[in-house]
Amino acid sequence: MIKIQKASEIEDSFFDGRDFGNSIDTVREVLKDVKTRKDAALHEYSAKFDLSSPASFEIPMETLKAAADKMKKNNPQLYSSLCYSHDLALKFALKQKDSFDNFEIELAEGLFTGQKNIPVDRAGVYVPAGRFPLVSTVVMTVTPAVAAGVKEIILCTPPRVHPDDAGKAKEQGTGMPGKPFTGGKPYADENIMAAAYICGVTKAFACGGSQAIAALAFGTESIPHTDVIVGPGNKFVAEAKRLVYGTVGIDMLAGPTEVFIIADSPANPEWVAADLLAQAEHDVVAQPVLATPDESLARRVSEEIEKQLNVLETKATASQSIESCGRIILTQSLEEAAEIANRKAPEHLEIAMEDCKERDKIVSMVHNYGSLFIGHNSAEVFGDYAAGLNHTLPTSGSARFTGGLSVRVFLKTVTTLRTIEGSKGGIESARAAEQLGIAEGLMGHANSARLRLNSFLSKKN
Repeated sequence: MIKIQKASEIEDSFFDGRDFGNSIDTVREVLKDVKTRKDAALHEYSAKFDLSSPASFEIPMETLKAAADKMKKNNPQLYSSLCYSHDLALKFALKQKDSFDNFEIELAEGLFTGQKNIPVDRAGVYVPAGRFPLVSTVVMTVTPAVAAGVKEIILCTPPRVHPDDAGKAKEQGTGMPGKPFTGGKPYADENIMAAAYICGVTKAFACGGSQAIAALAFGTESIPHTDVIVGPGNKFVAEAKRLVYGTVGIDMLAGPTEVFIIADSPANPEWVAADLLAQAEHDVVAQPVLATPDESLARRVSEEIEKQLNVLETKATASQSIESCGRIILTQSLEEAAEIANRKAPEHLEIAMEDCKERDKIVSMVHNYGSLFIGHNSAEVFGDYAAGLNHTLPTSGSARFTGGLSVRVFLKTVTTLRTIEGSKGGIESARAAEQLGIAEGLMGHANSARLRLNSFLSKKN
């Protein structure tokens, strides 16, 4: 049963970041090992942790295409849905790119400063494939890189047994957790491979876990190093991304997923419960939260959660999440619910209210969230899969200072300076730079500016 409490009863820890790490020592060793021994280390870790340890890592492009063709033939609805999701995500990402202007402006006479947005050369994408192979994550990570204009997009995902090796693996009793099939052809989850082909991945590798992050960061004989790494993963993947930041860029450090729903009396308890459970089924430490001033709605949502749990295939996970991390907060007003949401800074924030001035007020009040879903019909799950938005979002309160994965992650915003010799702006900047250099005791700086100043003045005269 989900916990119901008054806003005044919320403990301070509810607003703390949720870190489920304690894996730093293990991951540090993996990173060091892969950096030193490269492919040899990858093979050992694959044989230790994965279902398959292939003889080589790169999945041929024809294998990706075959997976896409197979999906199109055998599951046309999924194929169509995946293409639709990709099309919307690409439109949204291209619009994002258009909003990042390149410009040059004359700040002072003869002094031109500018900005350029340049894509990184090579992006690394990690797509997990544990209990739930996240085919939608391929769309969300690869598509903005394509829109940004990245030349090479390298995808890593945990290996699977190749169909050609399935018979041999069965004979050996391998290809399962703790007993991987070794030496076969590189292969991965078929839906992930199909999505990789549809979305435009340059190369794909059957390599998972923190060792894949190490490979993308440092490079091996098989897997090229990248400039930025994006994508979700377990605590080992998250810790690996934390440790390689600085060697490469990363999108963010994602913790357990979360949803915060603000609902008023007209909200449909069946829909609200379904949205809470959709988040709860991700992980036993996922955090589904409802805030409402209507105690009757709170009770009905609680009852509906129990009703839906009874028929939910992911009940084992979702029920633990509901029991240990979920809660319904009874507030004095919708405004108080908005204030709590701002302090919590949730990954997903739903405003389950009718279209009215009161909803507009609440929407204008909230400002800390990864993505905002406005109105009863705007289900958070749409953002997860097929609404153009990116579902890779900040968690554990980090929405206070960052947004989700976007084209921006794959772009470098660089600046330019162009000065006209002898111009008023050039002379004034040279004078100011000389004085500031002297003030800081950096006489080389001052001299560099003085030489330009003398030249500018002589040309002006």
